[in-house]
Amino acid sequence: MRKIYIVIVVLSLIIFAFSSVSICEMEKKKKDDLYRQVELFSDTLAIIQTDYVDETKPHDLIYGALKGMLSSLDPHSQFMDPDTYNELKTDTEGKFGGLGIEITIKDGLLTVITPIEDTPAWKAGIKAGDRIVKINDELTRDITLTDAVKKMRGKPGDAVNITILRESEKKILELKIVRDVIKIKDIKEAKILEDGIGYIKLLEFRENTPKDMEIALDSLKKENMNAFILDLRNNPGGLLETAVRVAEKFIPKGKMVVYTKGRRPGQNMEFISQSQNGVLDLPMAVLINEGSASGSEIVAGCLKDYNRAIIIGTKSFGKGSVQTIVPLSDGSALRLTTSKYFTPLGKEIHGKGVPPDIVVEEGKIELASVKDQELEKSKDVFEQVEKKGTEQPVDKEKDYKTDNQLMRAVDVLKAIKIYKDKK
Repeated sequence: MRKIYIVIVVLSLIIFAFSSVSICEMEKKKKDDLYRQVELFSDTLAIIQTDYVDETKPHDLIYGALKGMLSSLDPHSQFMDPDTYNELKTDTEGKFGGLGIEITIKDGLLTVITPIEDTPAWKAGIKAGDRIVKINDELTRDITLTDAVKKMRGKPGDAVNITILRESEKKILELKIVRDVIKIKDIKEAKILEDGIGYIKLLEFRENTPKDMEIALDSLKKENMNAFILDLRNNPGGLLETAVRVAEKFIPKGKMVVYTKGRRPGQNMEFISQSQNGVLDLPMAVLINEGSASGSEIVAGCLKDYNRAIIIGTKSFGKGSVQTIVPLSDGSALRLTTSKYFTPLGKEIHGKGVPPDIVVEEGKIELASVKDQELEKSKDVFEQVEKKGTEQPVDKEKDYKTDNQLMRAVDVLKAIKIYKDKK
């Protein structure tokens, strides 16, 4: 028995030794391959410096190589020169001269994630998924996100010419949009719609959003809210921590909201709900569309996985990666994608989006106005002219009834309440 034990130990040691040798050989092979590629890079650099038609600066060549290297990884990784990095650090006021659109690179093309509501881009009719093919008559092919943002931001009052490809309608649109000061806010609306159904329209996840949400929810509770709609349509995201704190308001304490997964263990993080005063007992619906990205996908994905809310609308954008800023010695920096988001049940968000439970395409419900009804009843043209001057103004509180997706959410929550009452 002792001999068998000794043999097993010896075999284990041999296997471990061979495994260690194999791993060491693989690591050595990787390093040798890296050194060969670095040698190729240095040879190319030397040839350019000696044989290129114009004299070049090593600084410019290295910066150009770094930009190309980072852009080859994914649309969200980039090399930032010192000026660009400083702009990133100082751009924290939440307002700037621009058009009001969130953009990304998708399938190699400059793509609109979403227009921000009540901004020049929104008013001009730009939609999520639009491809920006020209800015001021310059093609955007191979443009970086940083350069695209620089071209569209500028002095308020100045116009920017944008050429849009709208693939869903097979249209090319030429738009002239005047820059304005973009003041980003988080909560646009918080009110009771009808039959005790509360509604909050959340535009972005900012530092004060959790506090603003708490105030809005408390106000709706005082108005006897008995069901709730969270509208995340055209919400491009924002702060990860804020999205987690919003999601945890609707699930029990101690539940996972989202987790990140990268190549190294240090890049893996779990975000657990901490809220003790959540809204846990009300029927709930969440509205999303192709303009819902990042933080809004985290919230929708979490509530969907726990069956806490019914997700209504169209599939979200699919932006679920984490970027880390790595400063470099000369004042430049890397923006590097280091991990991806996953919902509590392990569903990847990046490139896939969050599918709704009930698909409802965007649309408008035509409501018959008082004017239309009166005109239909009357066949006397003179009576029609007389009534035209006395028609009643549109009640803006009823405008939500023309929103197809929102009214579908209202109907779903009404049905849930009726079903519960009958049980």
